[in-house]
Amino acid sequence: MSDSLCELTAVEAARLIHGKSLSPVELVRAALDRAERLQPVLNCFITLCPERALDEARAAEAALMRGDAPGVLHGLPFTVKDLVNTAGVRTTFGAVPFRDNVPTEDALAVARLRGHGAILIGKTTTPEFGAKSMTDSPLFGHTRNPWDLGRTCGGSSGGAAAATAAGITALAVATDGGGSTRIPAACNGVVGFKQSMGAIPHSQALDAIGNQTYVTPTTRTVADTRLMMAAMSGPHPSDPWSLGIPKTDYLRADHPGDLRGKRVRYCAAPPGRPVDADVRRAFDAALERLAGLGAEVEAFDGAGFDVEPIWRVINHTVWRARYLPLIEQAPDAYSASLRRQIESAAQFSAVQYQEAMFARTAIYRKVQTLFEGADLLAMPTISRTAVPLGTDIFDSIVIDGRAFDDIRAHWYPWTMLFNLTGNPAISVPCGRGRDGLPIGLQLVGRCHADSDLLSAAESFERAGPAPERPVVPDRLPG
Repeated sequence: MSDSLCELTAVEAARLIHGKSLSPVELVRAALDRAERLQPVLNCFITLCPERALDEARAAEAALMRGDAPGVLHGLPFTVKDLVNTAGVRTTFGAVPFRDNVPTEDALAVARLRGHGAILIGKTTTPEFGAKSMTDSPLFGHTRNPWDLGRTCGGSSGGAAAATAAGITALAVATDGGGSTRIPAACNGVVGFKQSMGAIPHSQALDAIGNQTYVTPTTRTVADTRLMMAAMSGPHPSDPWSLGIPKTDYLRADHPGDLRGKRVRYCAAPPGRPVDADVRRAFDAALERLAGLGAEVEAFDGAGFDVEPIWRVINHTVWRARYLPLIEQAPDAYSASLRRQIESAAQFSAVQYQEAMFARTAIYRKVQTLFEGADLLAMPTISRTAVPLGTDIFDSIVIDGRAFDDIRAHWYPWTMLFNLTGNPAISVPCGRGRDGLPIGLQLVGRCHADSDLLSAAESFERAGPAPERPVVPDRLPG
């Protein structure tokens, strides 16, 4: 019974709770029980807060019995990536020196979820400061992929995606600075949405003006992503990019249908970048599904969209400004991988940083011209399935039997682009490889057309086979 409750979507659970057919206490206890049972196997949590969560669940149940109007997420359990502040629950940033850090305030996105009745059950794993696309850290070790315990769950929101795929909760808060929501979503067979810049205010961004990072939803269905967007979105003075965005009703009554009249432009990879044969087959099948829904599908040339060098100058100089003073205080407390990334930014001058910002503007304008002849863009989220557990960002990556240096440029060439441009981008499952691991399709929409993108993604999702879920053992083999 406990596991069957964990299989409910958030939409289904909310309907049952609002109808008083399901107790928030039962649902939260089921999530906590599953989290505690699978934690030794997946290692996807840094902190669980069962006493607090159950207290809040009992209060939510009492409110229902009194007849109080429930919030959109009343009684629904959720998780938060450990980069995102949670009042009274430690936020470690995946780093040993912050193992006892307890914020006094929730990040705005978390506060909004809790304001709508959601109940935090724990903090999910992240590499130190979210600094790579695998989820491991000296603080907690490695987080495993629920589909194959010998593979990475991706990163940097790997704990969020692994916990969601494993059925612990239907709702997770993640972050995305270069693909950190969409990469693990593709690795774990869940839905990862990076909304338009400003759609969800980012109250922790130090450089709010030049920001390229996002606080994001991770779910198992697009409808559940809509539910999170309904709670998390809307303007706030802390984030200038959130101001003036038209209000969107993410819970509107219309239902996704076909894609007749929609134009989809696609590209498998920028020139010279490899794509695994399994991913290419799944991508071709996804394009056929889009066409079968009535979309007009047309290729575009990926030349000029290889943005990893631009992204790295901007991103790594920000990291160096933020984290070098911390590393200098206690260098041995941080991983060699993080230190190496921070050290690499010393080569970039102030002029090079500003040139990269000029290039960011140019690439933004180049992407917007694609939408002059399209409603959506489509490409593989990642170029191969999840890499082996223990792979580091500085290792080579094997794609179709060939080894390539520079994991960022070769594994996820299409994710960093839309952090820079601000366009909404979503990864949805679109099949599995011969190794049994999930493959993701990335769909991209016009800036601030987030609801339209979600509708298209939900149409794609509903036109496919019923989603498969991993069978996670209760203990590690051996």
